[in-house]
Amino acid sequence: MKELTIKLPNSVDFTNQQLAFIIAGLLYEKGKLSLGQAAEVAGLSKKTFTELIGKNNISIFNFPPFDLNKDIYLQRASDYEA
Repeated sequence: MKELTIKLPNSVDFTNQQLAFIIAGLLYEKGKLSLGQAAEVAGLSKKTFTELIGKNNISIFNFPPFDLNKDIYLQRASDYEA
């Protein structure tokens, strides 16, 4: 796993764990990390990470609405073939 060091102004009042969660949440939301990977980056269990992303208005479904609509369409089409 990569390690990152960043310099922030003293006025940024977050703990290292809070910053790790913010970064993990953003990368999860953008589809760059799986749920398990994001939880690991944040230093949390999957269950805790899932609860926290919900409380922070990050969707657990990290794929675009177009993909969901496409999946629904394909499922309905396969139901008609059966």
